[in-house]
Amino acid sequence: MSVIWRIGVAGLLGIMAVLSGRWGIMGRRMGVDKTPEGPPGLCAFRAMRYAVTAHMGENTMTKGLLLVAFDYTKAQADEFHDWYDLEHIPERQRVPGFGACERWISVANPKHAVASYELDSLDVLQSAPYKAIAHENLSIWSKRMGNIAQRLMRHDGEQLPPGDRVAPAGAGGLLVNAMNVDPEHEAEFNEWYDHEHIPALSAVPGTICARRYRDLTGTHRYVALYHLESPEVTMTDAWKKGAGTPWSARMRPHFRDHLRILTKRYVRGA
Repeated sequence: MSVIWRIGVAGLLGIMAVLSGRWGIMGRRMGVDKTPEGPPGLCAFRAMRYAVTAHMGENTMTKGLLLVAFDYTKAQADEFHDWYDLEHIPERQRVPGFGACERWISVANPKHAVASYELDSLDVLQSAPYKAIAHENLSIWSKRMGNIAQRLMRHDGEQLPPGDRVAPAGAGGLLVNAMNVDPEHEAEFNEWYDHEHIPALSAVPGTICARRYRDLTGTHRYVALYHLESPEVTMTDAWKKGAGTPWSARMRPHFRDHLRILTKRYVRGA
């Protein structure tokens, strides 16, 4: 059993809180607790705190997400939508542990489509009912469409702390931000996202819900998901202010494989 769990997470966090105060005093004396731009600098305590809270999320039944994006330019649009609406989505809605199964269409390119599947936990993707319709057991129609449409990404993500938030009903838009990050900047990246970026964009009028996910094996390690009243929320001055801080500007050069898809809710026949 790890040291964290022998001590107890609550006890360890209490110890870390005390150390935090002492580190702050030491940091100010050493001149390393703040960067010239103002936001908190990376320090050993913050990295440890994030590791512990992430570890807590990994050891509880946190919510999961299956997110898939396709470029269906080479497919017949009617067949692509029929496949999704009449077979693919209904199959997954019948699997125990799947929640909201929703479709979205890119604002910039209507041939880019996103499907989001809320999961009770990531373990749902290892269940017998899901495996019976996935991977080598995909239907003939699914295999056919998979050979025609280009998959832009698939993210099998576990929600980062708090880990228990579910998708809101009635969102008119969805912003997907998927990326990797330079390993040497990953701890600060998570600090920035959790303590500045997500809170700032959550407070923008028109943002309904903002969540983060991590996939340890996929092409994009991190996904941030924003449910919006409409896609136009991201074009407001309030959004631009929340996203345009000095700390944000310092972190963006460390993104890798960044994929941003701004979407509107898919409506069949629209």
